[in-house]
Amino acid sequence: MRTVRVSIIGFGAVGQGVANVLLDKKGYLEDIGLDFKVVAVADSRTAVIDPEGVDLAAVVNRKKTEGTVGTEKLTGLEIIETIDHEVVVETTPTDIVTGGVGLKNMLMAFEKGRDLVTSNKGPLAMKYGELMEKAEAGGSKFLFEATVGGAMPVLNLARDVLAGNNITNVEGIFNGTCNYILTRMMEERAPYEQMLAEAQELGYAETDPTYDVEGIDTACKLVILANSVFGMNATHEDVTVTGITKITPEALLLAENDGYVIKLIGEVNDSRINVAPKLVPIDHPLAVGGSLNVASVQTDLSGPITVTGRGAGSIETASAILSDMISIYRD
Repeated sequence: MRTVRVSIIGFGAVGQGVANVLLDKKGYLEDIGLDFKVVAVADSRTAVIDPEGVDLAAVVNRKKTEGTVGTEKLTGLEIIETIDHEVVVETTPTDIVTGGVGLKNMLMAFEKGRDLVTSNKGPLAMKYGELMEKAEAGGSKFLFEATVGGAMPVLNLARDVLAGNNITNVEGIFNGTCNYILTRMMEERAPYEQMLAEAQELGYAETDPTYDVEGIDTACKLVILANSVFGMNATHEDVTVTGITKITPEALLLAENDGYVIKLIGEVNDSRINVAPKLVPIDHPLAVGGSLNVASVQTDLSGPITVTGRGAGSIETASAILSDMISIYRD
């Protein structure tokens, strides 16, 4: 049995999802020879630390009932710097303006030679090249499948499953909030504002939905794809972006009458990175409904490979994080 000491930095929905998945999959992990021992958990205000392994179930319960994970006052950055462990699970909120605390956490992890798995898009959308250089210099493994498709595998698909293929284009739906709103607008013949309100009521959209509906979230994911799959050195400022706020029920109806749906499509290849609403034939593999995400990867040997899945949700995102953790330590 290989024991790997873990810190979880950021304990919102995704961080709690990681804790729950580690609890649920403990038997499976033991069967494949892995013991992920969480020695520290930090949220924005408190922390809990135990070199023998924290009681994850108790931490999850305390976060739900009291709003904090513990009584320690160490920050996530201080935990990464001072507590002995092998892998940092970084799940702090995305900040694409400064990179936020997530960027500092990542740089510290690499400075200390720790491996890192993250769902945080911001630092990767801003400082991809710098982060990869620091990770290599620190001898750190650095995986981030959860930043692009949630439970839908895209990065690992391109890197591992399609190894040997030349990938020429990636396009798809990378934001479940927008897809839900557009799907419901077409189903109900209802205006954008009404379906946005429904999405917010159901928890698909944030109180401030700008990040999703203006295409910024999709743009960040495309930047990560551009850099990791196409070897570019792009930032979110290199993406041309149009959101969905100007789409009307009338436009959706006209499209439907001609056999199309309107979807917010992100596309990346070695010459452009673009996010915009596009007409998609109703029977096309990209014409998925609800909050689903979909990605079509065009390759020279395998042709188009299309994957569909849930692009968000705490357990779904945690599944991508767990997959990355297993990928690093299984062999």
